[in-house]
Amino acid sequence: MSARVGLSRSTRSTLKTRLVMAGAFVGALAVLSMSMLFSWPVSVKGAADTAAEEAAAAFDSPSGTCLDWPNDAPQNMRRVPCSKPHTFEVTENVDIGKDYPESAPPPNAEGWQQIVTEKCTTVGTEYLGGKLDPFGKYTVGALKPNADQWRDGDRKLRCGLQRVTPSGERLLPTTGSAADQDQSNVHDPGTCFGLVDEKEVGDPVDCSTEHSYEVVGSVDLSQTFPAEYPTEALQLEKTVDLCPPVAAKYTGDKDLAALGLSLYSDTLKKESWDAGSRKVDCKVGALEPDQTLRPVRGSVKAQPVSSAPPPPSSPKPGG
Repeated sequence: MSARVGLSRSTRSTLKTRLVMAGAFVGALAVLSMSMLFSWPVSVKGAADTAAEEAAAAFDSPSGTCLDWPNDAPQNMRRVPCSKPHTFEVTENVDIGKDYPESAPPPNAEGWQQIVTEKCTTVGTEYLGGKLDPFGKYTVGALKPNADQWRDGDRKLRCGLQRVTPSGERLLPTTGSAADQDQSNVHDPGTCFGLVDEKEVGDPVDCSTEHSYEVVGSVDLSQTFPAEYPTEALQLEKTVDLCPPVAAKYTGDKDLAALGLSLYSDTLKKESWDAGSRKVDCKVGALEPDQTLRPVRGSVKAQPVSSAPPPPSSPKPGG
């Protein structure tokens, strides 16, 4: 089997068609979710235990600080080096007291969303060197004062950057400062995404469970298109050539067609290109003719070859 995953001329034509059809699902990954807002979940005033003190200090961190907390336990927030996996990176602390004096009630949910959009998008863009990919890896978020803190006069909005799952309900850990990272919305090889109602891409799941597709790697389009933005159609034509070698390496040259699977890729919007993003994911999934996604179970990753010596053979009778 070749590095092109055994593509015949007719199979390549079918793959191109599926790559184009797959474009309908790109938006499910490049989610433009509303800014996620977190407020301090517990009162820490007068707390004596170290974990609470550490969390309270983390909540009031300066620009450039990276924070981490479990998805199911935000009260365990802590500062971590940005070189370590983290959930949130503080871009700036914005005081909104001029608009909300001491007697003002706290904004409602929609009000907070608007405030975050107005106040944090600009500082987030500046933090990233003046360019924020609206379809990229990072979205704007904020840590806001809770009701008790608001009553005590806290009017500080802790703006930051984070990576949100397709559902918008979870945050994905990132490594390295966002200010130094490529904003391309690519994922580690071996990342599998769930399937919702046979048509929508869900959040990351274990590949042993039902999923929509598995990321087998990524490709850098700047090697092919070094200057002007290529249309999404041109990108798809090129990834037909770029993704098969990536998939072959990841899968151990498996015959994907024989497994009922298709290889396809994401594409970049012009806004992403203008912001400096150049990489897209290559993915393996089962896209049906009616454009529904058939659930897949199990990873296509090649299993490592054992380095253990073969077991000794049994002696032949009379040997």
